[in-house]
Amino acid sequence: MGKHSSAVTRSNNNRRSVYITAVGVLVLALGAVFVVRSFGSEAGADGFLGSGSDCKDPTQIQLSTTPEMQAPLEAAAKSLAAKGGKDGTPCLQVTITAVSSAQVARDVARGSDNRPDLWVPDSSLWVAQADDGQSVPNVAVASVATSPLVLVGRNDNFADTSSWLRILGATEPALLDPLNTSVGALSLLAVQMERQKTSASDTQIAQLVVPLAQHLGSLAKPYTDVNALFGRADQDGSKIVVPASEQSFVKYQEEHPEAQLRAIQPVTGTLTLDYPIVVTAKTDTDAATEAAQTLAGELLTDSAAQARDEAGFRDTTFSPLNGGRGVGDLNQLPKPTSAAITSTLQNWTRLSLSTHSLAVIDVSGSMAEKVGDKTRMQLTIEAAVGGLSLFPDTAQLGLWTFSTKIGSLDADYKPLVPIAPLSKVQRDKITAQLRIQQPIPNGGTGLYDTAIAAVRQVRQEYKSNAVNTVLLFTDGKNDDPGSPTLAQAVQTLRSLQDPARPVRIIALGMGPEANADELSALAGATGGASYVTRDPAELKKVFIDALQSR
Repeated sequence: MGKHSSAVTRSNNNRRSVYITAVGVLVLALGAVFVVRSFGSEAGADGFLGSGSDCKDPTQIQLSTTPEMQAPLEAAAKSLAAKGGKDGTPCLQVTITAVSSAQVARDVARGSDNRPDLWVPDSSLWVAQADDGQSVPNVAVASVATSPLVLVGRNDNFADTSSWLRILGATEPALLDPLNTSVGALSLLAVQMERQKTSASDTQIAQLVVPLAQHLGSLAKPYTDVNALFGRADQDGSKIVVPASEQSFVKYQEEHPEAQLRAIQPVTGTLTLDYPIVVTAKTDTDAATEAAQTLAGELLTDSAAQARDEAGFRDTTFSPLNGGRGVGDLNQLPKPTSAAITSTLQNWTRLSLSTHSLAVIDVSGSMAEKVGDKTRMQLTIEAAVGGLSLFPDTAQLGLWTFSTKIGSLDADYKPLVPIAPLSKVQRDKITAQLRIQQPIPNGGTGLYDTAIAAVRQVRQEYKSNAVNTVLLFTDGKNDDPGSPTLAQAVQTLRSLQDPARPVRIIALGMGPEANADELSALAGATGGASYVTRDPAELKKVFIDALQSR
């Protein structure tokens, strides 16, 4: 902060090209892509000082905010400039720059000199992410405007609006990047926070989030342009539903009155963007706090309230927009905690990574055991075939089976389909092989040798930009007399591990003979995890749970 002769400066990038850079939100090296834009011109700054202004040496404040909030803040700053020095109104020069909230959070967390004095992010969820290791920025004003999260799509997609989970699960959700946009992050959090009302299970949540993360993670570039998504959602017959702010939808409607889109809030409720004013100055924080409170006071005047409503924002008490715009009265979901935010986004980060996996299926004699009217083999195949739908085409998957002495040179395993991207051809190959598998009469379970060989195979084809795993399905325990002991197998698996190139075993055991301790030891030696269900009919649920920990 400092002194300057003009009252309001608007940073310019109308003449600059939009630029793209990399940012991590929770883990700063994630490399998610985002766009930062600055608007305006230095040339007109002096014109903001009214001729009657008593300000000769105003305090300079650098303020960053999201693009949609820039105009309302500029209007308030210009009004302050005209009043400056009169009736006790502080003399302020406010330089307003439009920057994504993710960018500012990164700058502050890294201790960058580019950090502003004041920051108006679109959501307070970013404040904790701006921790520089010494302190979390102080929120001077809790909120200067609000906008609820809504779901936007064609009317046919909203036959059931009972919950976020039901709507998103029955449509094609187009989610803005959760790691770099508040709307994307809050959409995931809404699904979690409504569980207090719906009692949705972990498996039900996973059935939505796992394939969604896999699909969006496979895109060359995350979704960041909500208007482009609205355009896709408006096409005839589109099943796309776009989580968005009410403000962005209202402005889109004004610019596209012919659009056949509708915005709704689920019956369970919604979360809101809250636009706090945050003090991010390194020094003279008292002056920055005073400026924040002065600016917030100006935003509460009647003229500012009208401008805010026209821009599509609600007031801090969530009053509906004028003219019947938006979704009307709100039913609010509980506000997520910092721990919930961190956990949800970390989970998304892990799930959205690409997959490079080898599925290894037990075909030993015990897989012929009946569970109801189906064999364990049939239930395993159903779970595996169903699991294919959870992976995008860019995921890479291969298939082996194992028993005892079924492969070349009497190996306990038999390669069927090499690991490759899940094109239609690859999916068809895997599905066809799965459907013809039969339990081998009197076949044993060569679990240890197979686990070691599968890890070696995935290591040999390691993909550095993916999660490399062995998905091991079995109903028993190792009973191959020629195999190493469990201790020897664990030692070998540990020796194969490279922290820089991890290959994890995700073991799925089913039935009363599955040895949980054995599977846990094998998976644990690779940093993986094991899951055992005594009821093979629950295998599909267990498979979905396992994918969350890959």
